Amino acid sequence: MADEIVIDVRSLNKSFGSHHVVKDLALSVRRGEIFGFLGPNGSGKTTSIRMLCGLLTPDSGEGTCLGFDIRRESKSIKRHVGYMTQRFSLWEDLTIRENLRFVGRMYSMDEVARRVEEALALLGLADRADQLAGELSGGWKQRLALAACLLHEPRLLLLDEPTAGVDPKARRDFWDQLHELAARGITVLVSTHYMDEAERCHKLGYILGGRLLAQGTAREVIESQSLVAWTVDGPGLAALATQLRALPAVDQVAAFGASLHITGTDAAALDVALAPFKTEAGRTWRRIEPGLEDVFIHLMQSRAEPPPPHHAGSKAP
Repeated sequence: MADEIVIDVRSLNKSFGSHHVVKDLALSVRRGEIFGFLGPNGSGKTTSIRMLCGLLTPDSGEGTCLGFDIRRESKSIKRHVGYMTQRFSLWEDLTIRENLRFVGRMYSMDEVARRVEEALALLGLADRADQLAGELSGGWKQRLALAACLLHEPRLLLLDEPTAGVDPKARRDFWDQLHELAARGITVLVSTHYMDEAERCHKLGYILGGRLLAQGTAREVIESQSLVAWTVDGPGLAALATQLRALPAVDQVAAFGASLHITGTDAAALDVALAPFKTEAGRTWRRIEPGLEDVFIHLMQSRAEPPPPHHAGSKAP
């Protein structure tokens, strides 16, 4: 069924020593969905994904993945998960086909030849099958890594910033492939820093300090924060930005090309604060829709936790 719940978890927590990395994570993901995790480095994205897929045992909490209990049946979950890390870890002195055949034999898969040829066709690698992996561009290496993840025909893909360092065209092609896989019923969990990739996810969640602060479709996440946004272009924008940042009603001021992008959470207060500046000659002001980047920066600024106190004699981390 297209609406089948693949991941359903509640109150997941994970600590490493005294560091509470993930705090009370609750999430539901359906079959064939691409769910994107966003957040700054060290926010708990990767740890969250690994717990959801049975690759890491939570300290507390409960739930299921692919119908298996995430705490008691992690081995069963792992058999149905394809895991792709940031770093390309296949063998550069082997061809694409040899890499895939080696992976298939290493994991004792049956019908390795069939699986390899199907993966080559599915990922558009057949014409390059005899090319050495070391000669591939970053985008093609990522496609090869994804093909290796698909050899055992997983029902769930775990992708940790899969397009880091890949050019925009290759990133777009890679995401086209992900949507084709999702249409086949494969569920995808992916972490990314790219806003254009976040917008291509069916659902997404923003994690900060180990907490999932917002989740839903891109539109739902944007609307949940009730941000108001204006854009202005004209002369003297650098000086204007300094003035605007000093206003209590202004949440963010960012340069976008030859314009400034101004956001706040109180529409009436922001209108009052900006009114004197709108009368200045030579500038054009427009009310615009806030974007995901506005929301995520707002969340970082408004929910950031203070650094832990530094005790005399303690060592820096």
